[in-house]
Amino acid sequence: MSQDSIIADPALAPEGERKIGWVAQHAPVMNAVYEHYLSDGTLQGRRIAMAIHLEAKTAYLALLFARAGADVTVAGSNPLSTQDDVCAALAARGVRVYATHDPTEEEFEGYLLRTIETAPEIIVDDGAELVSRLVRMRPDLVDGVAGASEETTTGIIKLRAMTAEGALPFPVLAANDARCKHLFDNRYGTGHSALVSLLAATNLFISGKTVVVMGFGWVGRGLARYAHGLGARVVVCEADPVKLLEAHAEGHEVMNSLRAAEEGDVFLTGTGNLKVLRAEHFERMKDGAILANAGHYDHEFDLAALKEMSVSEREVRRNVTEYELPDGRRLHVLARGRLVNIAAGDGHPVEIMDLTFSVQAMCAHYLAGAASRLEPGLRPIPPEIDEYVARTKLSTLGVEPERLTEEQIAYQRSWR
Repeated sequence: MSQDSIIADPALAPEGERKIGWVAQHAPVMNAVYEHYLSDGTLQGRRIAMAIHLEAKTAYLALLFARAGADVTVAGSNPLSTQDDVCAALAARGVRVYATHDPTEEEFEGYLLRTIETAPEIIVDDGAELVSRLVRMRPDLVDGVAGASEETTTGIIKLRAMTAEGALPFPVLAANDARCKHLFDNRYGTGHSALVSLLAATNLFISGKTVVVMGFGWVGRGLARYAHGLGARVVVCEADPVKLLEAHAEGHEVMNSLRAAEEGDVFLTGTGNLKVLRAEHFERMKDGAILANAGHYDHEFDLAALKEMSVSEREVRRNVTEYELPDGRRLHVLARGRLVNIAAGDGHPVEIMDLTFSVQAMCAHYLAGAASRLEPGLRPIPPEIDEYVARTKLSTLGVEPERLTEEQIAYQRSWR
């Protein structure tokens, strides 16, 4: 066991092992990436730091890095998504873990800082939690970082701003922008797991209800798709007029959020921005309305304003907080406004994260070998990573993509 770890209870390791073992059975692409790339010695002795949602799928990625010979340290990227049994299993396997479920803000910050203090050479980040803190708080460690990869849209927004300011001193691969990541994870993974977690937390029937989806990026598309598939009336609110028009073309109702606030039974946020639902929305919502967040941070709706408006607050079910307003209306917030699919559930299906973490594993391998050739700042992933991941997944399904003939290739290259 890693003696440096800070976890809740080492005795929970056997249940965590069972969860991780299940992932290993259903992650054929990650297993192929290990055999064909990670096991070649490139990661031997390299220090890898990870800020991740600490559950079984991410734990398996950490274990593959450790099996490849890396010195791995992991911290949770969200206080409520950390699973203590998985942390115990990782620590028992020798991975350094700084994470507990539902820590205080001070403890959560301390875990991230301890992870940074291991002087990582490669960072696998979620929300730019490690990268932003390392640059701001431990500039003395910057020179030792070969590079990082970023998991989320929220993190990409931060890193793009850092790059524009010249504040990002090493290369960061935009893993979130890989086609085998955002086209599947952000859309199908979030759509599926957010709705599953919402239904499990509330034990309510969604068919026939009006579901308001805030944002129509890849996450919003997935939320709208799965809500519609479950029989809900879907209303989309979006600041980008082109995306809003796309939502209309896909058959969803579109409207301004203040009008939608009066009609929604369920509100799902997935914008990557802050306070998209505010006091003026809460004032218009129906009694019993449900608010769930599928974005990275818990500020997509203004919880502070809701608390200030309320006369009482109580837990009515596990992961369901009821806020009573002065006029008697009750609004229900799931998972304290944290990522509903991971704070109130197990996150995306294994097969979806098999693609995402295969991308992340290959990014780490690439950085270990090629980082010195990359310029600092946010960088796209090499296209061959997407190509390999997609072809490997298709091969597990017994599918061979079409191959262009020489004549077809020549036709595409000619303007005549």
